[in-house]
Amino acid sequence: MMGCENLSLIDTPDSGQGQAGVVANPAAPVTPAPTSTIADDGLAPESYRLRPGDIVAVSVWQEPGLEQLVLVRPDGGISFPLAGDLNAAGLTVRDLSAALKERLKKYISDPVVTVTLQEIPGNRIYVIGRVNKPGDFPLVTRGVTVMQALAMAGGLTPFADESKIKVLRKVAGTERSIPFDYKKVRRGQSLEQNIALQAGDVIVVP
Repeated sequence: MMGCENLSLIDTPDSGQGQAGVVANPAAPVTPAPTSTIADDGLAPESYRLRPGDIVAVSVWQEPGLEQLVLVRPDGGISFPLAGDLNAAGLTVRDLSAALKERLKKYISDPVVTVTLQEIPGNRIYVIGRVNKPGDFPLVTRGVTVMQALAMAGGLTPFADESKIKVLRKVAGTERSIPFDYKKVRRGQSLEQNIALQAGDVIVVP
């Protein structure tokens, strides 16, 4: 599994409003910064919505017993001490931080909650075959197209069959094969083939 850039969202007790800041170690004391976090590769993890299988690190300021990695269960829920069970699937890390803070207010005065996205194994795409860097890639933002995914995989090798690329996608338990003609799309033709990818899609380059 591959992790992604850490994104920490910290609620400051002074204002009661969430501020975004960067933290190197989610278990260490954190000083909030009044800036939003944008990853080095230009992606914005704060817009990512959690899915089953994702892992987040949650910590509460000055509460060492409330620091742990939390898995988003297959049903979309998580469990956290004192907060109990709550739904996390579909939430951003900012949303989850706010929800946990609200639950913990019953036990801790003005809790400062830090939520860090650690791993997103449930939200990946795969590129295999005659590309320079085959493998799996995190689908952190929506709208990643076939052409963009091929670029992430280092582009096609000289022996790739540009006109017979396929996108394999599971729909309601049935696998579909979606054709993609790289040569035409590269020339600005048949652009409707350059579809937005979904989690679990596999691009096959023969």
